[in-house]
Amino acid sequence: MVEPNKAKHQELHLLNRKLLDISGVLNVESFDSEEFLLQTELGHLTIRGQNLHIKNLNLEQGLVSIEGTVNSLSYLDPGSNSSGKGLLGKLFR
Repeated sequence: MVEPNKAKHQELHLLNRKLLDISGVLNVESFDSEEFLLQTELGHLTIRGQNLHIKNLNLEQGLVSIEGTVNSLSYLDPGSNSSGKGLLGKLFR
């Protein structure tokens, strides 16, 4: 969970659409070879592509590296605070 006085911070680094490094990750909600759903400090982030897989995962430091062909990145609820309910809880309010 994000500390109240800690500033939210996130970096995305995409190299040649093949390697994506993300900081500020709180949880990996779901993933398969075509889509990842990550809970980040800045909202839920969806990554879509082909042959996606996790290269590195360190949730203690909030870091995730994903390999594959990245087609899109989109935030589902940018800037929202994580309430701990998860995505389904937010959908069925």
